[in-house]
Parts: sequence; structure tokens; C-alpha cells
Amino acid sequence: MKGKRFDSEFKKDIVKLYINGERTCPSLAEELGLHENTIYKWIQQYKENPEQAFPGSGNLKPDADELRKAQRKIKELENEVAILKQAAVYFAKNSK
Repeated sequence: MKGKRFDSEFKKDIVKLYINGERTCPSLAEELGLHENTIYKWIQQYKENPEQAFPGSGNLKPDADELRKAQRKIKELENEVAILKQAAVYFAKNSK
């Protein structure tokens, strides 16, 4: 199942089976055809932040989304500053 994608609800259900003691990680991994480390990674992500675990493909956690937007805005502003510097040099040369 390499490359197979699972939705967040599925991952949460699998993690809950493990956390509730209903299943072991090796049995889940074998049944799903996944490596045990994948299940352990899901468990770790869930324990770190159960409400925002597994945001989905292309969907970032709110903090990561804010960071990406801030980085994009910084890049835009840096580009604007570079353009304004070029304009200032141009007008300084042509005003003489």
C-alpha cells in the first residue's frame, strides 16, 4: 500500500484502537499493509494535538498556515522594497 493516502478520520480511528488497548500496533500494521512506524507516527501526531492531528493533504495546521502566509507577505514586501530601491536609483540618476 505504498503511497496510499488515508483520511484524518480513518487515522484517528486506528490510533484510538491502539490507545484504547483494543489492538496492537503490529497487528494494525499487518492488517493495513503498513509499516509499524507509520502507525507509531500517527499515534505521536495524535498525542501531540488530538484536535488538529492529521489536517489533510494541502491543509496545514492553523499555526503552519499563518507562518506560510507571513512568509509569503515578507517575500512580497522584500520584492516591493527592491523595486523601490531600483526606482530611487533610476530617478536619482535622471534628476541630475
